[in-house]
Amino acid sequence: MTTAGWLLLALASALVGLAKGGLAMVGMLSVPILSLAMSPVQAAGVLLPVYVVSDIFGLIAYRRHWDRRVLARLLPGSVAGIALGWATASLVNDAAVGGIVGVIGASFAVMTLLRPPAPDAAPRQADWTRGTGWGLITGYTSFVSHSGAPPYQIYVQPLRLGKETYAGTVTVYFAVVNAVKLIPYAALGQLGADNLGKAAAMIPVAALSVGAGVWLVRRIPQRAFYLFITWALLAVSLKLIADAVM
Repeated sequence: MTTAGWLLLALASALVGLAKGGLAMVGMLSVPILSLAMSPVQAAGVLLPVYVVSDIFGLIAYRRHWDRRVLARLLPGSVAGIALGWATASLVNDAAVGGIVGVIGASFAVMTLLRPPAPDAAPRQADWTRGTGWGLITGYTSFVSHSGAPPYQIYVQPLRLGKETYAGTVTVYFAVVNAVKLIPYAALGQLGADNLGKAAAMIPVAALSVGAGVWLVRRIPQRAFYLFITWALLAVSLKLIADAVM
C-alpha cells in the first residue's frame, strides 16, 4: 500500500477510535475515506478488526455508563439484521443501501433541528416494537458498510439519555454487533492475513483516538453534545446520499 494509503488508513482508524470514545457518528466516515485507497469491500474488512479492538478500549472507558433496557430491545433484531446481510451479501448494492440509510437519517436530523424537543418534554420510552425494527435495520446496514449509526440514533436519541449513558450504550451495543459480524466476515474471506496486518498496525492510532473521544464527551455540555451528533448525522447522511447518486 502507498504512503497515501497508509495515511488514509490512519485517518479512518482515528475516526473509528473517536467513535468508540463516544462520538459515534464520525466513525461512519471511516469506510468512505479508506475507499479512496482500496475497494469499499476491502475497506470494510480492514476496518472491522480496528472497530473490534477499539470496542475493547471503549468498553473499559464506559463500563459503568450504559442502559440495559436499550440493549435488550435492540440486540435481537440486530443479530437478525446481520444474518440477513450475510444471507444476501452477493445480492446487495452497497451504495443503494447507503442511500436509503442516508435519506432516513437526513430526514430525522432535519426534523430534530427544526423541531427540537421541549426542555420539559418527557423522554420516549425504550419499547420492544421500535427497538426490534430499528435494531434489524441497524444490524443490516452495519453489516453491509459499517453504517449502522443513523438508524441506531433514530431509535435512541428520542430516549434522551444522559450524554455519558448515550456514549456508553452506543459503545457497548456496537461492540456486540461488531463481535457478531466477525463470523460472517471471516466466512466471506474478508479477514485474511493482509487485512489483519493492516488493522494491527492501526491499533495505537485507534486506542489514542478512543481516549480523545472520551475526553471530548466528558467536556461537551449535554445540549451541545446532542446538537453535535444531530449535525453529524445530517452530514453523514448527505454523504451517503451523494455516494448513492454518484
